[in-house]
Amino acid sequence: MKRLVLGLSIASLVAACATTTSPTGRTQHVGAISKAQLDQMGAQAFEETKSKERLSTDARQNAYVRCVVNSITGQLPPGWQANWEVAVFVDSSPNAFALPGGKVGVNTGIFTVAKNQDQLAAVISHEIGHVVSRHHDERITRQMGSQAALNILGTLMGARYGDGAASATSQFGGAALQTAFLLPGSRTQESEADVVGQRLMAQAGYDPRQAVNLWQNMISASSSRPPQWLSTHPDPQSRIQELSARAGSLIPVYEQARAGGRTPKCG
Repeated sequence: MKRLVLGLSIASLVAACATTTSPTGRTQHVGAISKAQLDQMGAQAFEETKSKERLSTDARQNAYVRCVVNSITGQLPPGWQANWEVAVFVDSSPNAFALPGGKVGVNTGIFTVAKNQDQLAAVISHEIGHVVSRHHDERITRQMGSQAALNILGTLMGARYGDGAASATSQFGGAALQTAFLLPGSRTQESEADVVGQRLMAQAGYDPRQAVNLWQNMISASSSRPPQWLSTHPDPQSRIQELSARAGSLIPVYEQARAGGRTPKCG
């Protein structure tokens, strides 16, 4: 009976969400929260980051990043072409991010690995790829579902074996979900953002081959990384091989964009 209750509870959680298809044709479960809520969460997170981190006042840096963002978002479907807000943070770590609600943040440290506008476009288009692929929605839906299922299991274990069992289920079950369920999904999302982002940069008139150069620079700048099975990112060498193989097929897209007048001159 307890197994039946757990199964029905999990099934009801899954049924409450929507099944959709990602830009690469992958089945996704989304919809645990509304798009309006998701955009609000993105905006709130962005404002909190801006309040805690030092913002760059370098007009040239800000204009450079904004130019790249605008050229990329101009190639998005109409529903995604809202005015994207851009912030440049004074931070030496080579990172960038994009959030639902049209927010893009870039650390000044990214300029140490993104040597030209095409490489910066590779970073930014990858991050925007996460947003348009609904990865934040998918991840929140997955986490809410897995946590709810874990809470139900903890309650059942507590009823059978006592509070200690319930607590252990929550602690160790959470770790198992993180490594065996949540992180592999994140690696899938990273690979998908590579696919979406590399095509997006080519459509905007940036050389897709520069995504390969960017990751070569990233590897050179990195001294160590966690094991692949415990990482939210694909293995760098595998990633470079995939980006390189895909770049060749995207050259016609890039050349067509350039012939059509999409020739970004950001920096």
